[in-house]
Amino acid sequence: MNAHVTPIRHCKIAIIGSGFSGLGMAIRLKQQGEEDFLLFEKEGGVGGTWRVNNYPGCGCDVQSHLYSFSFEPNTTWTRMFAKQPEIQSYLEGCWEKYRLQDKTLLNSEIARLEWDEKLELWHITDATGTQYSAQFVVSGMGALSTPSIPKLKGVEKFKGALFHSQQWNHDFDLKGKRVAVVGTGASSIQFVPQIQKDVAKLDLYQRTAPWIMPKPDRAISDTERARFRRFPLAQKLWRGLIYGMLESRVIAFAFAPRLLKVAQWVGKAYIKKHIKDPVLRAKVTPDYTMGCKRVLISNDYYPALVQPNVDVISEGIREIRAGSIVTNDGQERAVDAIIFGTGFMPSDPLPRGVVYGRGGVDLLDTWPQGPEAYKGTLTAGFPNLFFLMGPNTGLGHNSMVYMIESQIHYVLGALALVDKKRLQSLEVKREAQDKFNGKLQGTMGKTVWNAGGCMSWYLHPVSGRNCTVWPGFTWRFRMLTRNFDPAAYHFSRQSAAHPAQSYAVRAEEATA
Repeated sequence: MNAHVTPIRHCKIAIIGSGFSGLGMAIRLKQQGEEDFLLFEKEGGVGGTWRVNNYPGCGCDVQSHLYSFSFEPNTTWTRMFAKQPEIQSYLEGCWEKYRLQDKTLLNSEIARLEWDEKLELWHITDATGTQYSAQFVVSGMGALSTPSIPKLKGVEKFKGALFHSQQWNHDFDLKGKRVAVVGTGASSIQFVPQIQKDVAKLDLYQRTAPWIMPKPDRAISDTERARFRRFPLAQKLWRGLIYGMLESRVIAFAFAPRLLKVAQWVGKAYIKKHIKDPVLRAKVTPDYTMGCKRVLISNDYYPALVQPNVDVISEGIREIRAGSIVTNDGQERAVDAIIFGTGFMPSDPLPRGVVYGRGGVDLLDTWPQGPEAYKGTLTAGFPNLFFLMGPNTGLGHNSMVYMIESQIHYVLGALALVDKKRLQSLEVKREAQDKFNGKLQGTMGKTVWNAGGCMSWYLHPVSGRNCTVWPGFTWRFRMLTRNFDPAAYHFSRQSAAHPAQSYAVRAEEATA
């Protein structure tokens, strides 16, 4: 940060991102009477991933009543698995209900976070160069925010429409066009059936076939919604039943992968039911243990693949030309548009040159084997910086909102201790972080994510280390984050009576 530039605004807590993590953190702070915070959002509205991902068919693969805040139940869900517009509306409703408008800075993308060791606060610079400062920073940017776009030979030569599913080009009319979809991840299986109906030709480039199970989706009746409104306990019980059902799946994923053979039998029977052509059936049948990659759910993906205007192409892409794609077997296929359904980069959630901790060290330089943190929330060398949906808090079996709320509770415990003891900063001890992650990684070997026979986005591309998934029960993670544990931290004390005044004065003196 320029030593001669005074921050235009200081706050106690800066929250980055307005998805479930950021909004949840802001709401819980307000509920506890904390008003000295700012919510930074790079987009023109709130909602996080549920705002920017608006491709055709976009929706959630966790039941609506569980994929929502426990402290803000929604009785108006219209389907068991909500679509993107409904989830975005829910989040916007939370933002409005808790009156976070005055606390929110829209169109404010964070370009740089830098820890000031003298003042013991964070200097924040947005993409326009505007400066802020904060005692604490809570990152709610999420692991699935950076699109993964493959580096394909000749892609810069392509003259047609080209975009990632997260950056859907709604201005480009796909009707009657020849479309190539690259990737068969969670986004692709949602939008492929939607666009297949309109395009003249759809070439689906598949590197690895995903395991897909039937989606137990249905409309939620007016009677059911009325019952939830009248009897809140009934909705709470329903939420608990869904949680228990989903939580039971971790037994196979993390402790007894052999149990997944039964699920694989169901998955193969599902393929056989919808795909009669033996060649296509062989292409879409996975050759690895279910769960090694994310298990997907869909009722219309396989029916879309058997339509006459769809080809599933398993040969790799050799190059892209101005109006075509050439595969490794030499075949050239003309296309008008290329859509990447290639997912995100959870193992590299932040680019280099954004977060600097003690000694001006870039956060990425402390993660040579991939991201890691203490309880998925704090990293040594970066005081007063909390990560929500941080390393090893991802799930393959249950709702991320449950994990987010667990982390928020832990952060609130840390902030409460800071206020009670009149502390200035806290930093997790390196030995505590190493011990936690050593034990965590020690449990990974027997999980399906590590031993399932495939490479996935769960694993770091260089080290092969699983830095994404929580390898166990989510209730266990909640127990670990139920109480803040000060013995794992270094602390420094405040030097003045009133924190907000003290930080502002010290910042002005340092930049005078």
